[in-house]
Amino acid sequence: MAMHIPKVGLQTMMKDGAKHYSGLEEAVYRNITACKEIANIVRTSFGPNGMNKMIVNHLDKLFVTNDAATIIRELEVEHPAAKMVILASHQQEHEVGDGTNLVIILAGKLLEKAEALLRMGVAVADVIAGFEQAAEKAAEILPTLACHTVDNLREKEQTITALTTCLASKQAGHEDFLAKLITDACVDVLPKEKTRKPFNVDNVRVCKIVGSGVLSSRVVRGIIFTRSAAGIVRQASDAKIAAYTADVDYAFTETKGTVLINSAAELKQYSKDEEAQLEEQIRAIKDAGVQVIVTTGKVGDMALHFCNRMNLMVVKINSKYELRRLCRATRTTALPRLIPPTPQETGHCDHVELDEIGDTTVTIFRQNDLDSAVSTIIVRGATDNIMDDVERAIDDGVNNFKALTKDQRYVAGAGATEIELALQLANYGDTCAGLEQYAIKAFAEALEAIPHTLAENAGGRAKEVVSKLYAAHQAGDKSAGLDNETDNVGVKNAAEAKILDHLMTKHWALTYATRAACTVLRVDQIIMAKKAGGPKAPKQQHYDED
Repeated sequence: MAMHIPKVGLQTMMKDGAKHYSGLEEAVYRNITACKEIANIVRTSFGPNGMNKMIVNHLDKLFVTNDAATIIRELEVEHPAAKMVILASHQQEHEVGDGTNLVIILAGKLLEKAEALLRMGVAVADVIAGFEQAAEKAAEILPTLACHTVDNLREKEQTITALTTCLASKQAGHEDFLAKLITDACVDVLPKEKTRKPFNVDNVRVCKIVGSGVLSSRVVRGIIFTRSAAGIVRQASDAKIAAYTADVDYAFTETKGTVLINSAAELKQYSKDEEAQLEEQIRAIKDAGVQVIVTTGKVGDMALHFCNRMNLMVVKINSKYELRRLCRATRTTALPRLIPPTPQETGHCDHVELDEIGDTTVTIFRQNDLDSAVSTIIVRGATDNIMDDVERAIDDGVNNFKALTKDQRYVAGAGATEIELALQLANYGDTCAGLEQYAIKAFAEALEAIPHTLAENAGGRAKEVVSKLYAAHQAGDKSAGLDNETDNVGVKNAAEAKILDHLMTKHWALTYATRAACTVLRVDQIIMAKKAGGPKAPKQQHYDED
């Protein structure tokens, strides 16, 4: 008879199937390895020479992109430590809208340097204290490295220069064209200074229409729907608009009712009364001066007949969110019942028209005034994947414009800021006493990962380029960055070449990467409960086709 061995320690408290890891080898190094793997995945997609990833998600949808936020979101990572780094990148996305790849690469490199220190015998607490001290010092140094300021957001040339670098990392070759599009769209909807309202990224819409090429994209001041009008009226100028969330049809009672009809004459009269009531409702809307009716409900045939007869344009919208945007763009109040709107509830649009872009019929609500509430960028492209990638680049550009409304300072890009920070932090580490100095110097070395990755992705000798950058910065050129336009990747002044990164993007990327790395390092035990649910059903291997 086999001897019964009693469970000891944590196993006595947990259900069968629970997992437990503790200590440096089992917990800390495992977590660091997982985070480094995530960083290695997105590292090759960093910068203007970054490679695309082809991802098929759990719904069999294909993504071809170099956008780190999309890659990480569709990978569905399950490792808890790697999720911490991913959450930091999500926070960067919410805070600034750009720099997600920077957070992941930097966090991965910090953990790699931390692993080397831990294997040398430095305590985890000392490494964390050194990283936090270095991050605070970097936050102090960063504003002193600002080399460019946008004086006037409505001055389009300045804004285009500021947005070009951000777009070059997503759509290299189209960055100047897209920067102009985004600037036109954003400046059109930028609130006036006297209103003191914040810039809302939701006011810049994207409408994707397959066909032609990216360079055929354009901006429309107003809003576009990729559907035709319901009736025969195709356009309206200087139009008053009424918006409804109800059906444009016969009125129905909210409760179920029964009508008792005794003869054919009563039935005929009942139908006439219904039609007369509907005609009266639509005539009242027409008498209120309305020329365009917009609804999210259904449009009945009889109601459409009366609208056509009274020369009313009818547009049906499927989404209540799109109706809200249209109401914001035209200053309309959406009504819950089919009643004539008051002058305060009526919106206005300069031109409502049907147009054909490619082989797609669209309805355009166009505003001529400079104080338009919504702008739409029409994106053209040969395939859906190309247009999706352009849309992601536009989204990053619009978020950069929003960051620009909060802080107008820019630092040198192309790895110049990271090398200068690394140089100053390394010198700062020499002045510190205690074991934290090793972590501060490791933090400085981790910053080299950014120019190193840029040079590597551009096909240059990364270590040689980093050495040249250090030499240039030692000589006093604080804006010396990577030059990927020469045959052999070299060095040039990034500020003079107008390669600029937003100061807020760098600040929050350093903050979130450090916090994520320190959070991972603070974990010394991993306890995983048994997953809920029973065993999965076995797959049928040799089933019959019939």
